[in-house]
Amino acid sequence: MTEQFVIDLGREAVTVVLFTAGPVLLAGLITGLMISLFQAVTQIQEQTLVFVPKILVVLIGTIILLPWMMTQVLNFVSRLFDAVPMIALVR
Repeated sequence: MTEQFVIDLGREAVTVVLFTAGPVLLAGLITGLMISLFQAVTQIQEQTLVFVPKILVVLIGTIILLPWMMTQVLNFVSRLFDAVPMIALVR
């Protein structure tokens, strides 16, 4: 196992995590911004008003995107398992 292989593996793992979690986090961010804008315009400063819609949007987004997210993660794990013989041969 070379240093370059470990670096590439770590880079790909971080990329997969960001790529799969990004859409759900972005939906939560946009929801939070919209609610904050609504609170600023109406001067309603209820702290719990932010959490319930954000939780619902993230939950619904996760349910909708879960098959795609699992496919991305399983493809990465499959490529990782395919690389195991290469790792064993280098030693």
